[in-house]
Amino acid sequence: MFDEYVEHASQPGVAHAAMSSLPTEVQYEGFEPSQYEREELVKDIFTNQLEPEAPAPIFELGQVQYTLPATLISLVVSSDVMVMGLSNNALVLIEMSRDDQVFQIQIPKKTTDFTIYKLFLDPSGRHIIVTSTQGENWYLYRGWKKPRLLKSFKMIIESVAWNKAHLLNATHQTSTREILIGGRNGTIYEAVLDAQEDFFKSQERYLQAVFTLPERHPVTGINFDYFPITDPRKTLVLVTTPTRIYQFVGAPDRRSEDGGRVFSAFFATYNDTAPRILELPGNIDHSELHVYSQNADQALSLPNAVAWMTAPGIYHGNLNYESVSDDLIDGAQLLPYPIIPVSPSLTPGRSNGNEPTLPFSLIFTEFHFVLLYRDRVMAVSILNEQVTFEDILPLKPNEQVQGITTDPVRKTYWLYTDQNIYELDHKNEARDVWKIFLDKGRFDLALQYAKTAKQRDTIMTAQAHTFFAEGRYFQAAQSYAQCSATFEEVSLKFLDAGERDALRSYLISRLERTKRSDFSQRMMLATWLVEFYLSKCNELDDIVASESISQDVANLQAERAILEEDLRHFFQTYKANLEPGVVYELIQGHGRTDMYLHYATVIGDHERVIEYWVMEEQWTKAIDTLNRQSNLDLYYRFAPTLIRQAPKETVDSWLRQQALDPLRLVPALLRIQKVPRDPLSPNQALRYLNHVIFEQGNKSPTIHNLIITFYAANPPVSSEDDGPLLRFLTTTPSDPLTGKPYYDLDYALRLCKQTGRTQPCVHIYAKMGLWESSVDLALEKGDLELAMINADMPPEEDRQLRKRLWLKIARYVVQQKQDIKMAMRFLENTDLLKIEDILPFFPDFVVIDDFKDEICTALEGYSTHIDSLKAEMDETTRNAEAIKQDIAALEKRFVTIDADEKCTVCHQTLLTRQFYVFPCHHTFHADCLVGLAKEYLPASSLRKVIALQTELTKGTGQTPTGPGRHPTSQRTLLSANFGVSVPAQNGTRAANSLGRNILSAGDRLRDLIIPDTLAGVVTAPVGWLPGMGLTGKKPTESEEKQKEKLRKELEDLLAGSCPLCENVVAGLDKPFVKEGEVDSSWIL
Repeated sequence: MFDEYVEHASQPGVAHAAMSSLPTEVQYEGFEPSQYEREELVKDIFTNQLEPEAPAPIFELGQVQYTLPATLISLVVSSDVMVMGLSNNALVLIEMSRDDQVFQIQIPKKTTDFTIYKLFLDPSGRHIIVTSTQGENWYLYRGWKKPRLLKSFKMIIESVAWNKAHLLNATHQTSTREILIGGRNGTIYEAVLDAQEDFFKSQERYLQAVFTLPERHPVTGINFDYFPITDPRKTLVLVTTPTRIYQFVGAPDRRSEDGGRVFSAFFATYNDTAPRILELPGNIDHSELHVYSQNADQALSLPNAVAWMTAPGIYHGNLNYESVSDDLIDGAQLLPYPIIPVSPSLTPGRSNGNEPTLPFSLIFTEFHFVLLYRDRVMAVSILNEQVTFEDILPLKPNEQVQGITTDPVRKTYWLYTDQNIYELDHKNEARDVWKIFLDKGRFDLALQYAKTAKQRDTIMTAQAHTFFAEGRYFQAAQSYAQCSATFEEVSLKFLDAGERDALRSYLISRLERTKRSDFSQRMMLATWLVEFYLSKCNELDDIVASESISQDVANLQAERAILEEDLRHFFQTYKANLEPGVVYELIQGHGRTDMYLHYATVIGDHERVIEYWVMEEQWTKAIDTLNRQSNLDLYYRFAPTLIRQAPKETVDSWLRQQALDPLRLVPALLRIQKVPRDPLSPNQALRYLNHVIFEQGNKSPTIHNLIITFYAANPPVSSEDDGPLLRFLTTTPSDPLTGKPYYDLDYALRLCKQTGRTQPCVHIYAKMGLWESSVDLALEKGDLELAMINADMPPEEDRQLRKRLWLKIARYVVQQKQDIKMAMRFLENTDLLKIEDILPFFPDFVVIDDFKDEICTALEGYSTHIDSLKAEMDETTRNAEAIKQDIAALEKRFVTIDADEKCTVCHQTLLTRQFYVFPCHHTFHADCLVGLAKEYLPASSLRKVIALQTELTKGTGQTPTGPGRHPTSQRTLLSANFGVSVPAQNGTRAANSLGRNILSAGDRLRDLIIPDTLAGVVTAPVGWLPGMGLTGKKPTESEEKQKEKLRKELEDLLAGSCPLCENVVAGLDKPFVKEGEVDSSWIL
């Protein structure tokens, strides 16, 4: 809240006129420093030109714009809660985190009876103790409207030690737990306060005196902490008087969780033994004890430093909780007060105004002691004991300084007089800390507190010079790499000192920090480092070679191995910053073949590595290098050489690389065709080609022809030599579209003929469909079994060809072999030939006894076949008779109908005229059936019905004409329907008319069918005419049979099936409501 009311006493800013003096470009000579450092330095220069010349003050005093209602006596702050004790016995509470939280609470005592002496506020800002000069004490809990009197607290309180761990951790509890109180009478009290309302208990739950100092001086300061943090088994209690500081160390008594009676037994141990005491005599009646904690806002934190304001000076030191002695103050020092000029008006009677003056009060910050005097405030650095800040207080007449206090949790500092409150801003407190640590040579701490790149550069430069002067060259190299020292200067320093290893370390660090866009600088550094590495390796090689006889060189060999590994890692890391041609020359100049190959591998120059191993005739290593890369062109380039020298390993390499194009490896495969090889070792070319064809599914005719070339390369010694080739020809895949193999059949046949491979030729003939040629060639070579196999290859349906092939084999067996018994056994292998088929091949004078049994067997077979045919014929005759009987029985079927049955079409009584009844119980009048059936019959059936109609009415003197029709012949009617009389000169119109007439031909045919006439001729006896009865002329028997046949045929067409059931699909395209028909049932 006070940020709005604080007026800072800083000087007004200087105008930014220095912009014009900023250099336009920062000039460097020689090797430029790191781009990152240069940018930061330029930024610092720019910033420094814009900033005021005077640096910002370390501390800044600002007055709080708040009007006090009365004279201020005491002020305490903790956890952003400020409590002021006024001379009118009023307490003002301000919650600084909220603007409107200002409360004034009155202590119900007269000023003549009660005078506020001091206020004590716990770290959480909830518990307030008010002590008076009369020895009366009051207690206020934040949130109460009025304070409560502590009746048993009958002492003047000088100091209070709060239980910080409990109060900061338990924010919702009302108890203070155990606290220690230092009285003016030299007694230490243990007490417990609880703000919880309890009818039977007061707020002062416990109060007991636990220890009395022997000199009974006022206890001006007291503090206690439990340690260690994770398992607090011990307690440190610090107590101060105006001249002494006590240290009590022991185990607390934690029998009660509610607090209280913790320190009784603790101090009881010092009844017989004296605590640790340090006395600094002086003529003063007050002192102050302060502790500083880096993480004071955390409940489980311990103070790490202590300061005691005494007459000789400030006694301060660090707290060492791991000390085995009873003195936990480590590195204690006494800081004398600074000499300040004292005004004679303020100190009358003083002869010398330049003597050290005792401050009125002090506070303890991270790096300073802030001293409060009666007219000024002054800060002394803890690090170098120098005055870093001084400001004269703007006091009014009769205005008196009261004190200075701190918020230990929020680390804010407040100075107050009896009329005003000031805030001491310390945000720039660490401004010069880096300089102090730099002067002390503590570079790590100086870097920790450096805020700008310029400061860090100054520190690193000083650290580098220090390391170099002390002979710590590697540390100097790392520091030089991080500062702005010029590259030439540093390099020459190391070269002059002969420290090439340290220079190498410096170059590596500079390379790591050089911007990637500075490609030229990075390349120069990297190349120089390669030269350093190679030279060092050769140097170690020479040392190892010269001293290997006289002494143990294991350490040198280990160092060389480490250096070589570093160089390999360097190649891997900075390969993008090296020029391969230059590096190759450097490596070759130093004779480092291993590094030559490693560098080529790192940058992916596998071609150079393979070339080297090929020149060295290290075929296996060349193939291994080939396998570790993915460039297929290298496989094709080195294939001819490697396949000749190491065929198995080369083919293994090819098989692992599935992406290779076998066509580009054909030249390499052809080179090993004529190379002599061990007959017991497999042909690696065939191995690769078989893998490509059968495993990878290669379909290239070139590859298939090549493998046949390898198989048929040499003339066969025996028939077994044809096995691999024949096995390939029988198992090779074929084109699924054509059914032919992928190799060239003509080329394969020509090649096999040239090398005298009979079985493969026979197989190829069969593949070409030349079955007769394949059988002829097999018989020519005397291979009867092969001829029989090929004779069975033609399709089953081509029995003539198969029989012809088997006759060829039979003729060969009879005429060439002249073995009658073998010829008889030959007939058992096929069912295409009989004994009579091969009899013409026998000689004219052959003795029949050799095959008499076979002839008899054939005759018996013929007889058996004739008997089976006769049995089949008899069975067929019986089946035909049964079918005739079933048809006759169907004609005698009957259906029972009701007398009032209606026609399905016209809905009139069915029995009024001829009718039909179907098994589906649909009933139709004969003429209604004809009229319904003609709508669904196809055009072919319609033509047949018209022909039958004409035939049945012929010779009766009646023509099938409807109302208004002119009798014409059937042919004339049909011709007219199809428009054949259209003049030929109008060809286009005739064509269009013909198309339309064809589309409507079915409808016109239906118009020619007269239902009444058909109904009469179908159902009437022979000679009966519609409307005339029987004619006088009696038809002949042949005419009667003919008419009956025509009538039955017509009846089958019209009444063969129910038109509603079986022909309903034909009417799917017809509308429900016909054209011209009005149906209101569809209206919504």
